[in-house]
Amino acid sequence: MSDPAVVLADLREESEELDALVGELRTEGWAAPTPAPGWTIAHQIAHLAWTDRAALLATTDAEAFAAETAKALAAPDRFVDEGAEEGAKLPPAELLARWRAGREHLQDALRSVPPGARFPWYGPPMSASAMATARLMETWAHGQDVADALGVVRTPTARLRHVAWIGHRARDYAYLVRGERAPAEPFRLELTAPDGTLWTYGPEDAAQRVTGPALDFCLLVTQRVHRADTALAAHGPDAERWLGIAQAFAGPAGQGRAPRGAGA
Repeated sequence: MSDPAVVLADLREESEELDALVGELRTEGWAAPTPAPGWTIAHQIAHLAWTDRAALLATTDAEAFAAETAKALAAPDRFVDEGAEEGAKLPPAELLARWRAGREHLQDALRSVPPGARFPWYGPPMSASAMATARLMETWAHGQDVADALGVVRTPTARLRHVAWIGHRARDYAYLVRGERAPAEPFRLELTAPDGTLWTYGPEDAAQRVTGPALDFCLLVTQRVHRADTALAAHGPDAERWLGIAQAFAGPAGQGRAPRGAGA
């Protein structure tokens, strides 16, 4: 994903699709609970607005972003929830306007950065393309929570390739945040895209591989589904272990979702 313009165009489309779900909600609709414990639809949009602001700081003001990073390190288990909680207290119209303005400011900033520039982040430093990909991944994942809350079934699109890409690239990070050593050998990923074509990542002769639907992989690495509820197949013990801990997002390891029917 080396061309920021391509990713940014897809990020805009992903944001607009989510905007269409929440843009006409009545006030009470914003209070609807989502699958994330304690988070309403307002929390989901507030989180996106909050992380867009953080990405804008990382892109334009490294010193200010360093101050935000210090806050995160001081409260690693709370800073994400606190950011969402603050925004969720706003009137829905104000929150919606904040999210719309923030994502446009970030689009402008990422389109204007010089080629080869890299920016700090909560995980490894990112290029403009990688930053846009990360924002698309989060927008899609939190959009899934909103869709689930509203009972909407979204049609998977080719934009999932960005989520799959960052999920594959973040393999070693998933081990790192759990204090584990990542396997030295690269994995092979073979995913069936929404249009039936095959998306592949990693060397063709890799001993460890993962195969299955791209949608399932994207849901898994964003921790929107339990491993047992996917049609993904792991070929090799290291690949199986990875599917149990995979995450495409920076920050502490999440708890993930319980299997369907758990606790029923």
